[in-house]
Amino acid sequence: MNEPSAPASPVRVSRKVHRDLRILWWTNAVDGLGTQAAGIVLPLLILDLGHSAATAGAFASAVAVVGVVSGPIVARPADHGHRRVLLIGSATLAAAAMAALTVALLWWRPPLWTVLGLAFAERLCAFTHEAAARGALAHVARPDEVTRGAAGLQAGDQAALVVGPGLGGALFEAARPLPFLADALSYAATALGIRALRAPLDPPVPERRKATAGTGFRTVARSALLRMVLVWASAASVIVTLLSYTAVFVLDGDGGTTIGLVLSASGAAGLAGALLAPGLVARLGARGAVVLATWLLLVPAGVLVAAGGAWSYAAGFALLALLLPTVTVVLSGAMVRTVPRNVQSQAGAAVGATAALAAAGCPALAAGLLAWKGPHAPAVLCLALLALLAVYTHGAAGRLLTGEPAPAGLPPTDEESTHE
Repeated sequence: MNEPSAPASPVRVSRKVHRDLRILWWTNAVDGLGTQAAGIVLPLLILDLGHSAATAGAFASAVAVVGVVSGPIVARPADHGHRRVLLIGSATLAAAAMAALTVALLWWRPPLWTVLGLAFAERLCAFTHEAAARGALAHVARPDEVTRGAAGLQAGDQAALVVGPGLGGALFEAARPLPFLADALSYAATALGIRALRAPLDPPVPERRKATAGTGFRTVARSALLRMVLVWASAASVIVTLLSYTAVFVLDGDGGTTIGLVLSASGAAGLAGALLAPGLVARLGARGAVVLATWLLLVPAGVLVAAGGAWSYAAGFALLALLLPTVTVVLSGAMVRTVPRNVQSQAGAAVGATAALAAAGCPALAAGLLAWKGPHAPAVLCLALLALLAVYTHGAAGRLLTGEPAPAGLPPTDEESTHE
């Protein structure tokens, strides 16, 4: 794939948002809210039904492996003309699975295989939906809306992370089936939202025929910009996972409420960061915003190195979450602009799978470092990784984020002429 070579130019941020992009934002937020609400209480349900924590942990690990494997597999048909069908179908089937679990919990004490089978079906549908959704922004957003569009999706994810766990816990306390009913309704709303999109979600037939097996990984490997995205996604996944598990292990004695408040603070800060990111990118440009945010990430890492209690952990995580969305928004937008539309989902799945594999051993690494060198060791390692990442990004961003051309042949939306 050819590298982008457009001249340097600031990223334009559209002031008006057309109907399809708003629908995409809301469906993403509603989907995330339901998933967070149900996901946080599923282990509690397993324990409440009399099963062990080991069972819940083994199920979570098995689901994580399935997520890594299924993404690249589903991405290919999504890029070959079946994105809308996959998005609507997966949301509908997930809604049916959660509705069935709701009914089962209403009428009897279901056996473990029923609970895990329905939960596994929902997760498989969720992974399918996520893989297919990776290419939707390139088809829905106009070229000048990509940065703002990516920021809106990021804001929805962060809002769900802030509100979802608390909502799920409150619903579970009121009645066990309620979080799963909420998840079923959120999936149904997502399916209706995707169905309401007017923009074509699939590339033209000639573009689909150009994609071959393994194209996503090859596309990433051949582009210096996408390799930068891959490095960043993998490093961020490792750092966030390692620090999160460190906080859980260190603050375990303070109780689950304290840990929840620390993570909620980071979620709220992440939402603020996602909302602020488009303005920062518009003012500094893609390159300036990424370089500044990367160097500033050393500050929260330093706070976490010196952290000695819940308040210092909350401050460090909040600063980290405030800065990360700027990099995520810029690199997500750059990926949408750079990757051909017939491999959008495949390239996104390649990056996502690599990042997930990179972070797979972080829980064990956090525990090992704590036992070997004490509570500050994981944060010291993350500080060193962020310093290396900052040096790498400073050089790579200067070469690669000089311009962000839109994919060739992007068709105008129904309302583009009105807005312009």
